[in-house]
Amino acid sequence: MSSQNPLDSHHQDLSSRAMDYTVSSGRKFFGSLMTTLVILCVAIAILPLGSILFMLLKNGLGRLFQDFPAVFTELPPPPLVDGGGLRNAIMGTILTCLIGSLISVPVGVLTAIYTVEFGQGNKLSQFVRFCTNVLSGVPSIIAGLFAYGVVVLTMGTFSAIAGGVALSVLMVPIIIRTAEEGLKSIPREVRQGLVGIGATTFQGVFSVILPAALPFIATGVTLALARAAGETAPLLFTALFNQYDARSLREPTATLSVLIYNYAITPYKNQNELAWAAALIVVVLILAVSILARSFTKRKVY
Repeated sequence: MSSQNPLDSHHQDLSSRAMDYTVSSGRKFFGSLMTTLVILCVAIAILPLGSILFMLLKNGLGRLFQDFPAVFTELPPPPLVDGGGLRNAIMGTILTCLIGSLISVPVGVLTAIYTVEFGQGNKLSQFVRFCTNVLSGVPSIIAGLFAYGVVVLTMGTFSAIAGGVALSVLMVPIIIRTAEEGLKSIPREVRQGLVGIGATTFQGVFSVILPAALPFIATGVTLALARAAGETAPLLFTALFNQYDARSLREPTATLSVLIYNYAITPYKNQNELAWAAALIVVVLILAVSILARSFTKRKVY
């Protein structure tokens, strides 16, 4: 029976320790390298947003403070007149988004209820989901052309109604997707319990499941509003613009996004400043709505 040399055993132990140290050092170096790379990529991703916010604050904040509250209560002036505000554009943005919501929210929620609760697995629900995916990828200008052909040509005029219809086309797929995810998040045991107590599918959906999914639906609505508030192309074909307050829903209506488009390219300093102020208002509005949407997602019933 041969005995191992203690000296050889000592050398083997030192070699294994050196190898472990080398491997550990390599892993630490690779981990540090990847962490640095991730931080760099995050900084690059945040840089455009930071640059946009910096430019907006630099060029738009001064005008807001200088003419507050006139910038919210007065109409835009003629090109060579100083001062003025964004009252008609702010009211027009709220109006068109409200019309779009009144159309898209019922359509989107009821469609999601059908695909998840009543038509799950059948060909019609699969076709609806396919159409939703296609619609979510359609350029916004196509939605504007659709509303122009269906609403503007039918009514014979540009209007807030046409603008709301165009925005609703863009809002519907967002609401459908988030509402579907909200309904799917309700545990199956809840549905089984409703069947156990003798509730019909209709009663269970509208009495228990839909109220439980409301935070997700509210998230979808707010995200859809955030997108609609910043759209320009569909409104150029539908709501167009109005230098004054719109007296009815059947008249051309000013919106913040179209005002930015019109005033940013003019050679008049006052209108350029109003465009910067309007851009700042739109971005702050979108950020506020996005934060509100995130707060809704934290309210989970189940």
